[in-house]
Amino acid sequence: MHELVGQPVLYHGIRIGRVVDVILEPEGEAVIGFEVRCEDTRHRFLPRASSRQTAKGLELESPFGLLDSDELDFYRSRGLTLRTRREPAA
Repeated sequence: MHELVGQPVLYHGIRIGRVVDVILEPEGEAVIGFEVRCEDTRHRFLPRASSRQTAKGLELESPFGLLDSDELDFYRSRGLTLRTRREPAA
């Protein structure tokens, strides 16, 4: 999952942002989406189901796949982010 952070987010090959965090279900097992910092500097939510991973990055299936900051806040508050997930000490 850590390899997803920093991946470009593309729409028809055009870079529209990059992944800055991964949002997981509350149990921390499955990815539900991504926090994307867009080229306009705004942070948006990209549901996992709205994209597919390619060799070049995450490709949007639709330009409507990116959700605004209100939705990002909703999923961030109900899920677990990769940045804040605490790994057990080794």
